[in-house]
Amino acid sequence: MFEFCADPASLEGISWFACYLTTGKHMSLYWSILTVLSLLLITAPTALLFGFAGASAARSGFAPLRWLGQIYVAIVRGVPDIAFFLFFVIALDQGFEYLRHQALCPDWSEPIRQGNDFIVCKAAKLPLSTAPQWVHEVYGFFLAVITFAIVFGAFAANVLLGAMRAVPQAQLETAQAYGMSRRQVFWRILVPQMWLYALPGLSNLWVILIKATPLLFLLGVEDIVYWARELGGSKNARFTDYPHGDWRLWYFLGLLVFYLAFTYLSERILAKVNRRLSRGQGIVGATP
Repeated sequence: MFEFCADPASLEGISWFACYLTTGKHMSLYWSILTVLSLLLITAPTALLFGFAGASAARSGFAPLRWLGQIYVAIVRGVPDIAFFLFFVIALDQGFEYLRHQALCPDWSEPIRQGNDFIVCKAAKLPLSTAPQWVHEVYGFFLAVITFAIVFGAFAANVLLGAMRAVPQAQLETAQAYGMSRRQVFWRILVPQMWLYALPGLSNLWVILIKATPLLFLLGVEDIVYWARELGGSKNARFTDYPHGDWRLWYFLGLLVFYLAFTYLSERILAKVNRRLSRGQGIVGATP
């Protein structure tokens, strides 16, 4: 990046570190931080949407819809995250390719399942082999968002369902006695109040989501943990212009500081949101 970095062998001290920390691989490390933050910003509301839909379905008076919501929460929460990530991404990817195969290659005569192999026509592959690298990266990121949203949406559904049940039943009955419909009671009485009961659980879920971002490597996304391990390992002069010993301790210490700082900032913001929602509420911990 800097002009004086042309000859790394002649550098020492601060100049050496300035050049070392601005190499292409370190830029990939910095970009991976933005990738993690983008994943969190997109996944959190998406998972909350999945959770709200799941919780609403689980308390529905229509039995099939209620069973569907309960099955979603039970199955996803009951499967270890790593197992779900390894299975679901493959299933989702093959599902997309199967649908494209049926639409784009109707004359295909060979079976798609050939033993352990899943074979579709070239036009149905996602992404296409001729697609630029950024398309592959965006596709992997898309699969990551969907997978994270479904997994953490199930946990959010369980939190929101408990929050809905925590709203005093007397308030709902009073609203109905005043002539409100079930839809009006749900949106005007239940939903506005449930957030106060749900926020502590959602706050914990947000912290767990932050800590789960290293699972991105299972989805083929090069995250900050991947680059910390890659850059921190021993490098000799045969393979790099900036040889160094085993620096993984320092890179992972940097990750520790990053995650702790981000978690601390999140907790401060969520605490302010909780105080704002508690204002005027007649429950324990409310602000008068």
